[in-house]
Amino acid sequence: MSDIKTQALACREASLTLAQLSSADKAALLEAMASALETQQDAILSANEQDLQAAREKDIGSAMLDRLMLNPERIAGIAAALREVAALPDPVGQVTRSDTRPNGIQVSKVRVPLGVIAMIYEARPNVTADAAALCIKAGNGVILRGGSEAIHSNTAIAQALQGALRQAGIPEAALTLVTDLRRQTMLELLQLSDIVDLAIPRGGEGLIRFVAEHARVPVIKHYKGVCHLFVDASADLDLALKLLIDGKVSRPSACNSLETLLVHQDIAPVFLPLAARALLARGVELRGDEATRRLVAEAKPASDEDYAAEFLDLILAVRVVPDLAEAIAHIRHYGSDHTEVIATGDEANATAFVAALRAAVVMVNASSRFSDGGELGLGAEIGISTTRLHSYGPMGLEALTVERFVVHGQGQTRVPIRVD
Repeated sequence: MSDIKTQALACREASLTLAQLSSADKAALLEAMASALETQQDAILSANEQDLQAAREKDIGSAMLDRLMLNPERIAGIAAALREVAALPDPVGQVTRSDTRPNGIQVSKVRVPLGVIAMIYEARPNVTADAAALCIKAGNGVILRGGSEAIHSNTAIAQALQGALRQAGIPEAALTLVTDLRRQTMLELLQLSDIVDLAIPRGGEGLIRFVAEHARVPVIKHYKGVCHLFVDASADLDLALKLLIDGKVSRPSACNSLETLLVHQDIAPVFLPLAARALLARGVELRGDEATRRLVAEAKPASDEDYAAEFLDLILAVRVVPDLAEAIAHIRHYGSDHTEVIATGDEANATAFVAALRAAVVMVNASSRFSDGGELGLGAEIGISTTRLHSYGPMGLEALTVERFVVHGQGQTRVPIRVD
């Protein structure tokens, strides 16, 4: 038996222990995990520096470095996220439907853990803790397979969390970190359909497509985040400008950052120069259509590839559109079903925008940066689904459970049974 199958089987066995923990026990375990991260901060930061140094030597881009980098503030944020998950209502055991049938049987639908979750991700060491917290809170075992860029950081974080598991008497295998990073090992993991219940890839489009194309287990997919802001003719320009700056500049490497700005032609002569000054002052490169370049001399020509791009950097594609219908058509053509935003003072236009788009999250007069599990009240987010499986959009605790039927009776049978 291969090492990865042995690890997966051990994780499945440990998941049975997690599934039986009370809500109080799981909350206490996550609190202990958060404290372990804080206690072992120095070791985690030292390990992270090894990863950062290796990344710099490979000349990895600024967006990837930002995702990889940890500091005391980010570790504090990760610990706080674990405590937020600990405090969330436990979905396990929640009755979502209850009915008494004419024959007297009582039929309920009850949330139960999925079982074993395989997380496959790149240079985001925070995912190691976030995924572990959410999976454990929902009673699941988790197999973590991070990227080589963050191997030292992920190992240090996992060791801290596993220490809390040991102290609580939970098998360490409930949180399994894969340290054999060969592609063949990942392929084998993705074939374990009789052990692994769900795979969640987080990272670049290439990684997610690779997982989706090679897996025999169900996969949550989110290829990329090409997020748009449409500034309608009726928009409050100050409001729209704040949404634009926050959406593009606050963390450009995040998948919920803005990549394209669409502006109604009636307000473009006023809004685009204002927006350009604010963005250029913050180091944003603008790429626009001809109408944009007439209004903003600094804008470079935009191509079809630019409008389809997830830049994850201080680059923004811009287009002037004649009306709401053309804005919707543009988003349908170039969008990735992640997050779309409209700035408008017209309620009818807001309603039409929301109804016309199938994105997982649609915002009206709010920043795209709120498209995040924590900001939407889910606690730490384990991923985002832009495919309509059992979950759509940011995924929290409920997305890591499944509903099953539980039936109580008093001896009812489908056909009369005589017991002689």
